[in-house]
Amino acid sequence: MTLTLSDARVVRRGPIATRSALAKLVAALVISLPLILSVDALSALTALVLSIPVLVGSGLRPREFWLRTAVLWIAAPLSAVTIALYGQASGAVLFEWFVVHVTEGSVSLAIATGLRVLAIGLPAVALFATVDPTDLADGLAQRLRLPARFVIGALAGMRMLGLLAEDWRSLALARRARGVADQGRIRRGVGIAFALFVLAVRRGSSLATAMEARGFGAHDLPPRTWARTAPWTGADSALVLLSALIPAVAITVAVAGGTWHLILGAS
Repeated sequence: MTLTLSDARVVRRGPIATRSALAKLVAALVISLPLILSVDALSALTALVLSIPVLVGSGLRPREFWLRTAVLWIAAPLSAVTIALYGQASGAVLFEWFVVHVTEGSVSLAIATGLRVLAIGLPAVALFATVDPTDLADGLAQRLRLPARFVIGALAGMRMLGLLAEDWRSLALARRARGVADQGRIRRGVGIAFALFVLAVRRGSSLATAMEARGFGAHDLPPRTWARTAPWTGADSALVLLSALIPAVAITVAVAGGTWHLILGAS
């Protein structure tokens, strides 16, 4: 039986939002993994354009999408600027000062890096944003046949992560009310972090005892039953296949355009 600490869910609309959590995980991996084999602007740009339907069909509202992907929109240009200023110099020199060498090769590599960060990160964020941890655990255990004890334990740990922020606030208020380490942010932070660590260990021990008492630590004999099934439909297969087309087309375009450069084969 799965561990469900909360059944509250956000209802999302969209052809991808209603797909199974395992299908979204596989789709994100299928899109991302092939794109790390090369750093070229053409394949990254092609994959980014082809990923637009994934972003639109993810079920995220516009404001939610921009908030969740804000770190990518910041990281992409920052990584591009860093590569342009301090990347491997090649080609004509465009700007040079002290340790900064901006060349045609570094600018080209910077553009490719920024585009690749977006091409890999945006679909992954859009797909994982609508994944429910319990559904993902059900899919991993029922479909991929991963050890149920490991999957359920990881799910329980993920559910506990949401309590850390609330525990931090409660500990801070309690210590402030008693006048403990009221001055000095570093001292106060270290004290709260240690108290939070002790609280997390105690809560983990209590949770482990409760799960063991309910049979979660027993061997899967007889076979474990599940409160909810994890179906895999034709639409899930279609999502994975369509996701596989994104890197396939991007790599094909890059190879045809002569920009494909296999990282693993580089010296």
